[in-house]
Amino acid sequence: MEEIENHEIVDIELNKSDLDILKESYSELEKNYNLPSFDKLNEDFGIEKIHQDETEFLIREIRRSIGEKFSGYLRFIETMIQPTNAQMFVFSMLKSISAEEKKILRSWYMRLAKKEIEIIELDLKYSVELEAEFIRSSYDLWQEVREDLLKIIKKIKDDWSFEGNFQNGSRNYFG
Repeated sequence: MEEIENHEIVDIELNKSDLDILKESYSELEKNYNLPSFDKLNEDFGIEKIHQDETEFLIREIRRSIGEKFSGYLRFIETMIQPTNAQMFVFSMLKSISAEEKKILRSWYMRLAKKEIEIIELDLKYSVELEAEFIRSSYDLWQEVREDLLKIIKKIKDDWSFEGNFQNGSRNYFG
């Protein structure tokens, strides 16, 4: 207990923030497991928020942060390819997406769903090496996903007219 208190005093004296301490801890993981830089992961997955949580398993928390982002995009893509209970604006957006773009979305959906299964497996059995591999492969996957999604979102944004589909009580957003 006394050792922890002394460590906290030293950090306060050196004016280290929790974020600085997180970066130092991550630096060790980065070197040991050949991970992407903190800045790259933070830019893509917002891992800096982890500094608010005290943990002995930093690599697991980073993986969870990546998993949260993937889950959000998985739900978005699912809504785009299977809009059964989607919000009304989604039906209007879908008019802008070609069959080829829907095929790309389906492909990314399957790859992100596979990552969801990996996340469940890692939650069930912790392994620092497997966590590191997940982070490396997820970072690489995200670079690919992001490019395709940016193209599709740009097309939707350029082609889509939300106001035109709902003026004068029109309900043509389904067709």
